[in-house]
Amino acid sequence: MREIVIISGKGGTGKTTVIGSFAALAQQVVLADADVDAPNLHLLLSPETVEERPFSGAGVAKIAEDLCIECGRCEKVCQFAAIHDFRIDPRRCEGCATCTLVCPVDAITMEDQNTGTIFLSETKFGPLIHARLHAGGEATGRLVTEVRRIAQETAKQHDSPLLLTDGSPGIGCPVIASLTGAQAAVAVAEPTPSGLHDLRRVIEVASYLRVPVGVCINKWDINEEVAGQIEREAEGMGAKVLGRIPFDPAVDEAMAEGVPLVSRDRGPAAEAISSLWRRLAEWQEGD
Repeated sequence: MREIVIISGKGGTGKTTVIGSFAALAQQVVLADADVDAPNLHLLLSPETVEERPFSGAGVAKIAEDLCIECGRCEKVCQFAAIHDFRIDPRRCEGCATCTLVCPVDAITMEDQNTGTIFLSETKFGPLIHARLHAGGEATGRLVTEVRRIAQETAKQHDSPLLLTDGSPGIGCPVIASLTGAQAAVAVAEPTPSGLHDLRRVIEVASYLRVPVGVCINKWDINEEVAGQIEREAEGMGAKVLGRIPFDPAVDEAMAEGVPLVSRDRGPAAEAISSLWRRLAEWQEGD
């Protein structure tokens, strides 16, 4: 089983459009949405949820009143002003557990908090594992890792040779959690100076994690000069240029209808993504 992660240096570059079409082209495949802060792959693939699992990403301190001797040590060490009158405000507690270390009678314990939900769903293209982090929830990286772990297990159970993961945008902890251990990544970039800057950073992160990177440029024809510069710099950084996707109003129409572009349209963008899929397969076969 090979896992290919679709990434970008920022949100809104077209990752979901690309992976949705890849799912349609691959037919039976296992999918994962690792963008747990703002998941949207399920909006495009209209899955049927089979199972929901709670996720606990952080603990909150709790004082046992029958054990507390009201020494006040916990309130003195709390850096978040979460303890007052020997009671803990769960809205302020950051789960650092320092209070548990200074309590002389072990009256303080850490209790798991439900900070998100993991969904195991079915689409007409294959299983989809996705999640949603609750507002203000902690441990995004841990949730991404758990989504990928379940997706990898699902791929093994279905004897699927391919897992496609919609990675988190940017270069932070969720992106590292999305990429670590993957066999390849496809970076989707926009032909703008900021798009070039963001692409450089995400290629550097993937290279540090020893994940080979292929690059495609979305809406390349809105700035052909920068598109060419992106291709040259990507190749100079050791990435494989896989293709270009032109601007096409059909992309927005497909998103509004909630269907993968290649399932709806055979216009220039759909043809470019189909070509991108073929080049990706050739690249992986030659690896």
